[in-house]
Amino acid sequence: MNALARLLSAIACAACLAGAGSAAAQDTAWVGDEVFIVLHAGPGTNYRWVAKLNPGTALEPKGTAEDGAWTEVTTDRGTEGWVRSEFLTRQPPAQVRLPAAEARAERLQARVKELEDNLASVRAAEADTSGSLAETEARLAATSEELANIKQVSGRALALDEENRQLNETVETLRSELDVLKADNQRLQDKLQSSAFLDGALAVLLGVIITLVVPRLWPRRRSSSSWA
Repeated sequence: MNALARLLSAIACAACLAGAGSAAAQDTAWVGDEVFIVLHAGPGTNYRWVAKLNPGTALEPKGTAEDGAWTEVTTDRGTEGWVRSEFLTRQPPAQVRLPAAEARAERLQARVKELEDNLASVRAAEADTSGSLAETEARLAATSEELANIKQVSGRALALDEENRQLNETVETLRSELDVLKADNQRLQDKLQSSAFLDGALAVLLGVIITLVVPRLWPRRRSSSSWA
């Protein structure tokens, strides 16, 4: 698009130059292509020669004689004089237009060549950009897939972390219950030991009582003699 715009701009500039040349031609007259003419000091052949003007010479008209047959002009070097009006033309002659047209054509060709080179550079850059874009899209797709995998792994990690937290809470609860059970067991053991001691003491005491008291309570047998 840039190259096309530049080409259109160059064509527009060329048209502007051509228009400017036409505008300048309205205030300029040229010697015709046929023959050279003589610049006289006055409006007539009886006046002295001032200069010889070759075909295609640009002149600046100043005015015309009463009969219109002669035109007062000034050359591009500032020389003033009179020439026959019939030898002047308001349109640039071929030998003036041709070099200008050739120069303009050469400038346009050079400009077109430059624009073609720019267009080729733009197309090459566009091709490189397309390749870079495709590579970037592929990398973006790979990154998106990797991000999805990371999100999936992160989700699983979060789930595992939650399960681990719950297990830790369960373990702590079980440890607390185990500590309570150990304490209860210790109290029961202490209680059983105390009960066994008391039972043993009572058994010993009962044995002593039986040993000491029962003989006293049992009536003694009288000894009898068969000889009495």
